[in-house]
Amino acid sequence: MTAEMIPRALIMPRTHETTESNKTGSWRFLRPRYENKTSPCSAACPAGEDIAMIEMLAGRGLFKEAWETILLENPLPGTCGRVCFHPCEGVCNRKDFDASVAVHGVERFLADAAARNDLKPVLEKLPRRPHRVAVVGSGPAGLSAAWFLGLLGYGCDVYEALPEAGGVLRWGIPEYRLPSPVLNVEIARIESGGARILRGRPVTMESLDGLRKDYSAVFLGCGLSRGAPLRMSGEAPDAVTDGLVFLRNVRGGQPPPCDGLSAVIGGGNTAVDIARTVVRLGGKSAILYRRRREDMPAFQDEVSMALEEGVELHQLLAPEAIRPLGRRYGLVLKRMRVEGRDRDGRGRVVPTGETTEMEVERVFTATGAEAAQPWHRPPSGRGSGISLSHCVLVSEDGANPLVYGGDPVNETKNVTQAIASGKQAAMALDTFFHEGMEAVEARLAECRVGGGPALSMEIYMGGPRRLRSSHVVQPGEINTDYFRFGARMTQPRLLVEERIDSFDEIDLRVSAGTSIREAERCFNCGLCNQCDNCYVFCPDVAVRRGRDMNDRRIDYDYCKGCGLCAAECPRNAVTLEKEDAP
Repeated sequence: MTAEMIPRALIMPRTHETTESNKTGSWRFLRPRYENKTSPCSAACPAGEDIAMIEMLAGRGLFKEAWETILLENPLPGTCGRVCFHPCEGVCNRKDFDASVAVHGVERFLADAAARNDLKPVLEKLPRRPHRVAVVGSGPAGLSAAWFLGLLGYGCDVYEALPEAGGVLRWGIPEYRLPSPVLNVEIARIESGGARILRGRPVTMESLDGLRKDYSAVFLGCGLSRGAPLRMSGEAPDAVTDGLVFLRNVRGGQPPPCDGLSAVIGGGNTAVDIARTVVRLGGKSAILYRRRREDMPAFQDEVSMALEEGVELHQLLAPEAIRPLGRRYGLVLKRMRVEGRDRDGRGRVVPTGETTEMEVERVFTATGAEAAQPWHRPPSGRGSGISLSHCVLVSEDGANPLVYGGDPVNETKNVTQAIASGKQAAMALDTFFHEGMEAVEARLAECRVGGGPALSMEIYMGGPRRLRSSHVVQPGEINTDYFRFGARMTQPRLLVEERIDSFDEIDLRVSAGTSIREAERCFNCGLCNQCDNCYVFCPDVAVRRGRDMNDRRIDYDYCKGCGLCAAECPRNAVTLEKEDAP
């Protein structure tokens, strides 16, 4: 045996001490930290819903918790899941990846599932306050104000002139879009929250003074219940019908005759609702719009369905005069042409000088609405008052405060903006009662979602959402390597032949499985969902985990600030900053 073949002893170094004394955190010049941020959908939602959290909970099958999260910011999820214009989906960070999340579809499912299972929300309420507030009008603004005042501990009486509550939700939106049972469930929940709705109790300008004496405050959410006139030659009640009155009569079970051709003047959702209602009553309808289809403020999906149902759409026509033709009417229309764009980006139209005439049985107006009474709007030249983004708070001459809200003060007029108005009014009154008028604007500014104008009641009430950053997560801040492409949920609907023969709801139910899959598509922008990427990728084992999603921290004794946790976080819930950053 040669010397080379003689086995040699293998000597390995060994220590009996831990390396914990080598605190590599002293090498760090960048510091990661957990920071839940704001999703763009939440910032775009007028009601300030916590959409990323709602989708996270729904994607895990926690339907009741997701539904309760909605109710913290919006008392009408079943309604908004059907009629909201969902601006959240337009800014969804997923839309450039494959398609935006069907937020309104998931919201509708959660509300319907809660109603089917007769769920009762368990929400934190503040202690009972001595003040009592009167709410005038039970539309979306009034119902919202009553709900949130209840959460803040206030008793509330809602005065409604009509025999049923709901305002425009009940009388201005057709049954096929918003069924009465859905609205009834949501109103009943608001009543169970402590609001008392006094139906058939109109309020006049004279009785308003009495309310201000009997209650600590009054909220006016009267809405815009009178259609704006066309102001054209020959316009008269027997020739031109207010479209809102027409819809109210249909919902009230007194539909007028709709045989022959009906002309509908306007391009908003009300115009489309009128035209589609006429078709369901056995008539024909034509929408006449002064601009182009792409300029219509109506939901394009609703316009498409109207055309499928046989509604005609005539563009670049404006009414000029109407004259009787026996039992019919001749509607003189000015031809328009597009010249540039207006400040809203829509086509700016001017007359061409040419006219055309259309013979119709009747004309419906849907060109906007006005307040039924001048006192429904805040007075001009008010003294001691403040104008907020969605309401006006007035307190002068030692009288109890008066808050104007809803469509009469909102620049954008729709259901979700009205809900935002009621919420803001509740916050403003609570701050007024406790801290005075001068504190209102600053206090509400603390509750903005991503910088506003949407406000969060959860933040106002001191919930965990107050700890989030106002930074709105941008598409480039999402690590899309961890997401798979997935088709957006397709909403099942009645066939066209079935739609035009009844007022049954058009959109059909979706399954729990479909809703979960759709919610799982959400990036949950800015929120930690315990995916554990930071834990797995940390080379220093510096990530410490607890039992819940908020119990997660970084051990800075060993974190070298390599930034892997921030780079591999799919949702931008980790922020990397300079070590000396505050």
